[in-house]
Amino acid sequence: SYIGPNVIIEKGAKIGKGVKVNGGVFIGYDAEIGDGSVIHPNVTIYSETKVGKNCIIHANSVLGSDGLGFANNNETWEKIEHLGIVFLKDEVEIGAGCTIDRSSIGETIINSGVKLDNQVHIAHNVHIGENCMIAGQVGFAGSSSIGNNVSIGGQAGISGHLKIGNNVKIGGGSGVVKDIQDNSIVMGYPAVPLKDFIKQNKKK
Repeated sequence: SYIGPNVIIEKGAKIGKGVKVNGGVFIGYDAEIGDGSVIHPNVTIYSETKVGKNCIIHANSVLGSDGLGFANNNETWEKIEHLGIVFLKDEVEIGAGCTIDRSSIGETIINSGVKLDNQVHIAHNVHIGENCMIAGQVGFAGSSSIGNNVSIGGQAGISGHLKIGNNVKIGGGSGVVKDIQDNSIVMGYPAVPLKDFIKQNKKK
């Protein structure tokens, strides 16, 4: 393995074989980095985060930060502690400047083969299925579940607590506010089936 300059690796962290950790990276206590993974400069990997084998994490991404968890108490916001983790499985690539929040309890999961573009935000308790392709500036609200082989265009937004099926395609700039069945193609705000979107926007 290679450890670059100014890297901080806290107690209990495990670094696999053939891992490349570039300069300025922070790896928190009890984090795990699987064999063959590459961590680019200035990435922050919070405590207990798990990164699988042959993953690539590009510069300035943050894995394991707290999600937006607050409770209103007499018109003030009190922080709810996040006790869970982030778990990246094998062959995942994370673009530059992405943020993936640790779960409030349990795990925020990015399954094998997922590819994220730059500046993607994944909130707490989200589950991303295998082999998904997610373009830049997509945002996922908390506790949504995304199926396998899902493609999402840039600047789309996924509301919280939704279930997106397998093999779904979501057009760029779409706003998803309800569940989507397997094999659907949707676009627009709110997102509707592509045929309906074309009809709605067809020039008269």
